[in-house]
Amino acid sequence: MFDDTYKTLKTTSKGLYTEKGSKFIALAFPVQNEDEVKAHIAEAKKNYYNAHHHCFAYILVADKSAYRINDDGEPPGTAGRPIYGQLLSHDITNILLIVIRYFGGTKLGVPGLINAYRSAAKDAILNNEIIEKTIDETCKVYFNYQNMNDIMCILKQDGVKINHQEYKEQYMIAFTIRRSIVEKIMESLQKIEGIKVQI
Repeated sequence: MFDDTYKTLKTTSKGLYTEKGSKFIALAFPVQNEDEVKAHIAEAKKNYYNAHHHCFAYILVADKSAYRINDDGEPPGTAGRPIYGQLLSHDITNILLIVIRYFGGTKLGVPGLINAYRSAAKDAILNNEIIEKTIDETCKVYFNYQNMNDIMCILKQDGVKINHQEYKEQYMIAFTIRRSIVEKIMESLQKIEGIKVQI
């Protein structure tokens, strides 16, 4: 079967881990793009302005190919990577996870830091709900009035969501469709003469 789903978190959530006086606050956010990532990081730095570190990791897109990790001054590999590891081990994407550290006066060492950042990140994920979403494509079809009934019959199938319609010199319908049925819908539409389809 064609795989057109991915797992993500349902909503925002918080996690907490404390070790030797240091406090690690984890914030998880569902995100769609890097602009949202930047906005959440800026907000976290503003809300927790007196924290010593604001470390994070995020993964975008269904195939998890877009990601970034940041140690924000902690020893390399002790913060961003363990946070990122939790996103991978829970098989989730389109998620930003920030872990904010308030230093408690006692150094934790490399193993202690890795465990603390991993534990805080895990707590934020466990305090949330993992959901499955479909990978969708947005398409537009341009056509003349006489094709309206044929087009609508095709677009009334399961898995097609009509987003917007325009009626000017030519008719246009924008719709969202599950990736697994794109080919089938496109084949049906292309049998109608005089129409133009964009994905």
